[in-house]
Amino acid sequence: MRGATTVVPLPSSRRPAAHGAGMTHRGCLRTTNEDAILIDPTGRLWAVADGMGGYGNGGLASGIVIDSLEIIQDDEDADTALRFRLEEANDVIRARAESDGLGPMGATVVALIIADGTAHVAWAGDSRLYLARDGSLKLITRDHSVVQDLVERGEIGADMAEHHPESHIVTRAVGGAEVLEVDEVQVQLSEGDRLLLCSDGLPRCLDDGAIADVLGAEHSPEAASAKLVRAALDLGAPDNVSVIVIDVRKV
Repeated sequence: MRGATTVVPLPSSRRPAAHGAGMTHRGCLRTTNEDAILIDPTGRLWAVADGMGGYGNGGLASGIVIDSLEIIQDDEDADTALRFRLEEANDVIRARAESDGLGPMGATVVALIIADGTAHVAWAGDSRLYLARDGSLKLITRDHSVVQDLVERGEIGADMAEHHPESHIVTRAVGGAEVLEVDEVQVQLSEGDRLLLCSDGLPRCLDDGAIADVLGAEHSPEAASAKLVRAALDLGAPDNVSVIVIDVRKV
């Protein structure tokens, strides 16, 4: 039922600046889970990858993304490291697909490094990062998807996006093109902020209001991540669902 969860080893007993927890589930209709998540007990490095590809190859692609990210070292520049490791994963996925005759495969991803009070974020596809602060929820990332482009051009309303026949089509993914396009943003953090990384399986089931309610009601990242996944499952979760909830303790 669960996809891959990679935990970065904790090198020391120091109290991390952020504490998080995550969960990944295959959902109610899928027979396999092709999502993968990366959880860092040091509070620094986090990621969600959502695999795409036939015959289970999406799980291979998401695993390659996480394997590449997890070797980032604490002394590396955050933005440079995220970009380099995702580009590396892009090359590995494409080479593996060609050498093994696997056909097209890839993974959407959202990844972040927390350093010196700043969240350094990189993403490709429709995996998302939200920021909950002072009772409000803000979507930090922009979906790289056909329907998002249609919404921004005014061709469909935002309320139509979820049910659009091309709602599942992304315009960027790791492994999707020879040259990977990654968007990046830096978010200045405050003590008490709560961050949510998720695959598209969560917002397909829960709107932003429902997500905000859970994040505001649950006191721990463990409880919040479990409640979000359970809420998606209760609504039928047609896709894999992965979440990571991170609480910022100090900046």
